[in-house]
Amino acid sequence: MIDIALDMEQYDCPFIDTTADHDVAFAAVHWDFDQRARELETRMVVEAEDAGVLDTGLNSLQAHENMNDCALLRREDNAAHIRTTIEETAAMQTIRDNGGYITGPFHIEAGSETWHVGFDRGRDADTTLSELDRDNEYDVVERTSATLPQLQDLVQNAGAAMTLVDGCRDLSDTERETLETAVSEGYFESPRDATLGSLAEDFGVSKPAVSKNLRRGERKMIERVVEALDDIED
Repeated sequence: MIDIALDMEQYDCPFIDTTADHDVAFAAVHWDFDQRARELETRMVVEAEDAGVLDTGLNSLQAHENMNDCALLRREDNAAHIRTTIEETAAMQTIRDNGGYITGPFHIEAGSETWHVGFDRGRDADTTLSELDRDNEYDVVERTSATLPQLQDLVQNAGAAMTLVDGCRDLSDTERETLETAVSEGYFESPRDATLGSLAEDFGVSKPAVSKNLRRGERKMIERVVEALDDIED
């Protein structure tokens, strides 16, 4: 299996057009392609900076000429869960005509979309990329070849992976930023390139405050790692 991550700009995608005009972002949580109708049904999470921007973005999406149906399922402040049906885009048709298929969720923001698509043969992937280049703008972010054991490992341990993702979501913004800065500046290296003092200066807080944020973030992540280790299939 050939797995390709693409940063794609489509000229006939209502989601991309909406994010190009409004400060909203879409993330797919479910999708289903109707081959007979050549339509893609998706359930998306939409996020914006505030409720007003979300309203404007949703109204623009519903009015797009390539949007067949858009229904609001749930809304909380500046986020919404929607169900949509759109016509098959030119890029989608190119990928499907060459035997390609979606292998992971896609994310759309600031006028571009991250796609994860797979192919059974390398030459089909190469043909698709060549044809996509005619009418679309894209960058190949990553291209990998998965063996059968790797595919089996991925399927068996999907639950463990989600446990780690949930752990990342459990972090507060401060805990996440503190951990990211500590890692990037070498706090966890031996010898250390950063200290509690230097991290405290970065965030403009006291050393005890930085230490507390680090411990909280580390505890949350370590707990999830231990849970994931229990879920991993040998």
